[in-house]
Amino acid sequence: MNTRSAVPADKATGWLRRRLGRGVVLSYTAALLLPGPGLWLRRAHPLSLGTSGHLTLTTAPLLLSLVLFSAGLQVPLRALGTLLRCPVPLLAGLVLHLAIPLLAIPAVALLLRRTPDTDGGSGLVTAMILIVAMPVAAGATVWTGKGGGDQPTMVGLVLASTLLSPLTIPLVTGALVPLLGGGYADALTRALHADGAGFALVGVVLPCTAGIVCRLALPEPWLRRVLGVGVPVALVGSFLLTYVNACGALGSFLAHPRPLLLAAALAVAASVCLLSFTVGRGAARLLGLDAPAASSLTLACGMNNSSASAVLITTTLPDKPHLLLPVLAYGLLQKTAAGRVVRGPRLRAPGSHPTAHAS
Repeated sequence: MNTRSAVPADKATGWLRRRLGRGVVLSYTAALLLPGPGLWLRRAHPLSLGTSGHLTLTTAPLLLSLVLFSAGLQVPLRALGTLLRCPVPLLAGLVLHLAIPLLAIPAVALLLRRTPDTDGGSGLVTAMILIVAMPVAAGATVWTGKGGGDQPTMVGLVLASTLLSPLTIPLVTGALVPLLGGGYADALTRALHADGAGFALVGVVLPCTAGIVCRLALPEPWLRRVLGVGVPVALVGSFLLTYVNACGALGSFLAHPRPLLLAAALAVAASVCLLSFTVGRGAARLLGLDAPAASSLTLACGMNNSSASAVLITTTLPDKPHLLLPVLAYGLLQKTAAGRVVRGPRLRAPGSHPTAHAS
């Protein structure tokens, strides 16, 4: 391997990772000041295949696939063997990942029905359902590495929740759909029947699995080369995906300003985010987990793949761009909360290191 070419790539990866928060803020700012390119990227673009017809390309799903492929490519499979000796945090995380939506969303729906909104807040509830139903964000592994958390447990939670998502997404959303009104229940049901499980399989599981397979198949020198190029490219792709999604939400908001909707989106996203992190922290204390495992469990409970939920909304509910507002708010808030979780003592588990970056 040419180490001279690897060092700049490693420096680029480290430089980007240290600026994840700033990159997200910059993406939101760009969406406010220069939404035109993002709105163009959000549209479907036909690609001519000659006599064979044409292929329709949509930027957001492609960027999500790139980010998840990179996350799978960085999964340290050998580290997962330690979970067999202590599976409690992994099992607790998976159970809570399914239970928290069933606790948080009904409470939010009940509170929103007391507001003067004509649909009883069903739009916001729909968005939150699609957030909490998603697998654990791959970016949680980065925060685990920064805070000295239990990296094998976090990687296991990201991987297991991702592989189970074709089953868990329809299960969670189906259980919560009765809370919706104003036509949102029918819209969400149609969207999930048309593309829900298929999106989870094709848009989430397959890219991540492809990355894992490549890691297993590539010789070590080639793997280092691919990681050296692929990781910084995927990091840039994650910022671009945030920008594209933000253009959809903020473009709709700027065209038809609704300050109350924005305030409600922030309040609802903050409430669900706070409850999720609080339940995770409480469960860790109840189980008597050590500091690294407790940090990983807390992050896994509070961090969902908001990028995937934004892409699902964009592809299945394109006529409801306002649903992206709480998704963007949650994406920013969960990173802020994660920073507070890992701000304590850095009790690094042996062999732990950041492995992924998407959220």
